[in-house]
Amino acid sequence: MPKNSSFSKPRPWTEMATLLVDVAMGRKPADLVVRNGRWVNVHSGEIVSGTDIAVVGGRFAYCGPDVSHAIGPDTQVVDAGGRYLVPGLCDAHMHVESGMVTVTEFSRAVIPHGTTSMFIDPHEIANVLGLPGVRLMHDEALAMPINVHVQMPSCVPSAPGLENAGAQLTVEDVVEAMGWENIIGLGEVMNFPGVAANNPVMSGEIAATVRAGKTVGGHYASPDLGLPFHGYVAGGPEDDHEGTRADDAIARVRQGMKAMLRLGSAWYDVAEQIKAVTEQGIDPRNFILCTDDSHSGTLVNDGHMDRVVRHAIQQGLKPVTAIQMATINTAQHFRLEREIGSIAPGRLADFLIVSNLAEMAIDEVYGRGVRLAAAGRLEADIPAYDYPASAKNTVKLGKRLAAHDFDIKAPEGANKVRARVIGVIENQAPTRALEADLAVEDGLVAMDRRNDVCQIALVERHRGTGGVTNAFVSGFGYGEDCAMASSVAHDSHHIIVVGTNKEDMALAANRLAEVGGGVVLYSKGKELALVEMPIAGLMSDERAEIVAAKAEKLTEAMRQVGCSLNNAYMQHSLLALVVIPELRISDVGLVDVRTFEKVDLFV
Repeated sequence: MPKNSSFSKPRPWTEMATLLVDVAMGRKPADLVVRNGRWVNVHSGEIVSGTDIAVVGGRFAYCGPDVSHAIGPDTQVVDAGGRYLVPGLCDAHMHVESGMVTVTEFSRAVIPHGTTSMFIDPHEIANVLGLPGVRLMHDEALAMPINVHVQMPSCVPSAPGLENAGAQLTVEDVVEAMGWENIIGLGEVMNFPGVAANNPVMSGEIAATVRAGKTVGGHYASPDLGLPFHGYVAGGPEDDHEGTRADDAIARVRQGMKAMLRLGSAWYDVAEQIKAVTEQGIDPRNFILCTDDSHSGTLVNDGHMDRVVRHAIQQGLKPVTAIQMATINTAQHFRLEREIGSIAPGRLADFLIVSNLAEMAIDEVYGRGVRLAAAGRLEADIPAYDYPASAKNTVKLGKRLAAHDFDIKAPEGANKVRARVIGVIENQAPTRALEADLAVEDGLVAMDRRNDVCQIALVERHRGTGGVTNAFVSGFGYGEDCAMASSVAHDSHHIIVVGTNKEDMALAANRLAEVGGGVVLYSKGKELALVEMPIAGLMSDERAEIVAAKAEKLTEAMRQVGCSLNNAYMQHSLLALVVIPELRISDVGLVDVRTFEKVDLFV
């Protein structure tokens, strides 16, 4: 096991089969017995009353009526009292780094919410530290008391030629990673035009994954369901979480993909897409629930996969169907049906005791037969995980920035310009490609704060070039002199600064260089909120509760300066994601993702 681990890894079924049979037959006693439960059976889609379960060696040995035959003098016996026995919940697609915390702290935060399996794509740290960064998170994941499977990032950088990340991953890197113990498949293949065009890197990575017998994650971030979509599916991706409409989900399922419906901190894509099931009668077996991106405040205060399941039920799904979408459907997709995703003999004993199914009121959480949380509180002692010095001090600006670095010069002789503007859409990842007429003052293009047009800048931070790309953004609603800067800038993770005041923009960016990364808000020269993230400029080394409190202070400070968007920080952090339409910013310039071309700031 990796360093810092105090949890025993479950033995393979092949080494335990005879013991499981002996316990099921009553020849040997169970370690744990849970009696008088209502078994939520995700295989049959029914709830079976009067069910007992027996656990030995971290796996289920018996599920059925009256388990008296498996109780010995040292067997721990729990009375479910007629409550529901639910499989541990699975998050099929997510990025730990979006929680602002490490894998350890993310696990601590989500276990009380019933999450016992996660499929993480660490392409954020890969964009900063490359393959060694992926290995760090891979090894940390192995030390957890729950199942944290890692997908090998596929697109680093996400759009070659349109951005420069801190590292680059190759086909050879993917081939190497497929041999690691805890790699479950290939992370979301974001370069969808590359797949449709038979880009040799994309096709090579997908082929290496398929040869390894592992799952290829998808990311088709376009509303076009014509030939580019068909070419993408033919290229090998097996799931997709970028749909926003019922038609998107239906199209993916019809093509043999899994439609992953996400409810993260800022992405609300379940309600529309689930109508494919509730209103159009599409078979729910190929629908999977996930979060994609959840920040620490959401995890600590609102929940994780329990929140997603609860929301899906509120949209009209039967509770058992919603639970299937967060358990067995996910397990089958990742070829882990014999390990996780259900309460059935041989599977890892990951389960929940739930008092109200429709509300997902979780009383107790068990992982591998050990109670990890009860009454919403973590009981397991999960020690902090130490990251090496090589993972820190990654913010390199090359110089101290000043207000004039954010000047936008107008074309010679112009007293007004028409500029392209990135338009933020609340609760969705896509942006709008807007245009605005802006005044020119002393040769510089001015913001239009009255119409909510302020400045955005991307500051290069991996190589210390001193490069700054300037443009305009609308939708944050900032009314005061202010600026927010973040070294979390999906996916290349330079520094994004959005502000109404250039002096504050410079202060904010420089502050992140001082603390090694994070997110900070300034107003009129004063620091209002700061969340330090020294690990790759992406993750804090503090407890999740502390990070959540700092994140809440940031949210409140943003409200004070006029921003009322839901989870505006998440919107901010995606403004450089040059694989989701329509308009984005990168270190190369302004990018129209509809055409995958760099465009001029002025029309």
